[in-house]
Amino acid sequence: MSEKFIKILGWVATVTAMAMYFSYIPQISGNLNGHKGDWLQPLVAGINCSLWVIYGFIQKPKRDWPIVVANFPGVFFGLFAFMTAL
Repeated sequence: MSEKFIKILGWVATVTAMAMYFSYIPQISGNLNGHKGDWLQPLVAGINCSLWVIYGFIQKPKRDWPIVVANFPGVFFGLFAFMTAL
């Protein structure tokens, strides 16, 4: 596989991952309106994304930006969905 293909695949996966984490918005909205949802899955997603962001950020010789960018929304939305579900 060419380096260009792998780079494109990485960014397509990044956009897909971000879309997955933005899908927490309806659950957060429902939680805030009193229809409490599941708290465990968003908590685990938030922790998992935090670890991936740290991993991507500390990579040497250069940071792995697709991993950081793909997982950063999961930190925010996962933990926010968790907090609003309590």
